[in-house]
Amino acid sequence: MAVPKSALRKWEKVRAFALAMPGATEEFPWGESVAKVDKKVFVFLGVTDGGYPLGVTVKLKDEAAHAHALTCPGAEPAGYGLGKSGWVRVPLEPQGAPAAELLCDWVEESYRAIATKRRTAELDAR
Repeated sequence: MAVPKSALRKWEKVRAFALAMPGATEEFPWGESVAKVDKKVFVFLGVTDGGYPLGVTVKLKDEAAHAHALTCPGAEPAGYGLGKSGWVRVPLEPQGAPAAELLCDWVEESYRAIATKRRTAELDAR
């Protein structure tokens, strides 16, 4: 199944934003794209081949952001027990899916939740 162009554009913006974070790298464990900082995942970007609905999974410690993310169409606590730690999967394809700007805010929050104080200070210095 083809991925809608609007969802793919949004995904590309979010991926570029994530990889611009201090120390960020992209890896492909389990065949899906993830962004890591110092060997720790801060955003799961999934796959773009249409084999699974396009979405991003972020860790949101802020209760308001976490609650807001879960109100997005199709959003759900992340699988494999990650939801208990604040991880939320947000689909990009449904009508009413969040804008790239909001997703980038969530990616930054997820980065801050995972990154070391030194990396966070680097981000703040920008």
